[in-house]
Amino acid sequence: MSDLLRAPAEIKYAEELDWLESVDDGPKPFSWRLSPKMVRLFVLGSERSDGLDREISQKWYGDRSFVERSIVTLASDRGLLLIGDPGTGKSWLAELLSAAISRNSTLVVQGTAGTTEDHIKYSWNVSMVISKGQSRESMIPSPIMTAMETGAIGRFEELTRSTSDVQDALISILSEKYISVPEMDSDNIVFAKPGFSVIATANSRDRGVNDLSSALKRRFNFVRIPVVTNKKSEAEIVRFRTEELLRRHQIELDVPPTLLDVLLQSFADLRASAAAAGSDDEKLESALSSAEQIGVLEDAILHSNFFGESALTARTLASSLVGSLARREPEDLAILNKYLHGVVEPRSKEQGGSWPEFLEGGRDAIATLS
Repeated sequence: MSDLLRAPAEIKYAEELDWLESVDDGPKPFSWRLSPKMVRLFVLGSERSDGLDREISQKWYGDRSFVERSIVTLASDRGLLLIGDPGTGKSWLAELLSAAISRNSTLVVQGTAGTTEDHIKYSWNVSMVISKGQSRESMIPSPIMTAMETGAIGRFEELTRSTSDVQDALISILSEKYISVPEMDSDNIVFAKPGFSVIATANSRDRGVNDLSSALKRRFNFVRIPVVTNKKSEAEIVRFRTEELLRRHQIELDVPPTLLDVLLQSFADLRASAAAAGSDDEKLESALSSAEQIGVLEDAILHSNFFGESALTARTLASSLVGSLARREPEDLAILNKYLHGVVEPRSKEQGGSWPEFLEGGRDAIATLS
């Protein structure tokens, strides 16, 4: 695993998955590797009341009901659509569920404007077709077709970014559970094996790009993943990801709890400001999600490690926040400047602590970008 830039969940947590399989005596739907209860336990982590001989780490932070409804959906004939703002952990949840159920989370189609039917059905190895003709040997199955043939979970990222033709092709797969291959005279239908299902994700901000048809919506159960706004939960998410980051980069750097509080409070303030804004021009383009908080902290940690004094400071954190969130000029810079003067400056006078240095670092970053 050490020679992989980013190991998929089934490799990263292989030891946990092996152990869970060895002690799992619950009923398993179809070809599932784990029972639904164990899938939930793998995703959400173990508690003392579970009575296990070892601790299972929590990997996704959110409402338990979202995970349970997702698992129940995948045990049915319907696909699962995880929808929410960018950075809410939809793809990570989809990966964890696929890893626990199929031990393979890599059967993924990325939805874009350039995604075609071939990407979700099949294509051909042209040189083999020329030499041997069209056959199963010369066919290149898509990740979705591979999932069908193996009774596994196929994933479709950013479904609403793909065109209506691609979405229509997915309707047939989800309803009929087979793919026809008219180019071949025999062995020309690929049937889905029990256990096959599709987890799709969609960003709620992409509404109107390529809206899902009513027919496709009926093939999915929707699970809406909200932005995490609970400070305790958000702190756990950021801390979990930060620890992973430090391990991956082999960085020994302390993240003071006071600076984590500053980061969490800053995002809470900016979200409140966005909620009160009267127009999109008065809102940051950023979704201000937990993933973006992690990105800000990652940027600050790496900068401190490579160019600082191997210690995270409020100044560096403020600079990373401005640099990460200021995507439109001058709109975002004006919003951040207003926040610093209207919220951070009074707070730094009243509370002191890390806030004065945070204010100074933010002002310097805005001056540099202006």
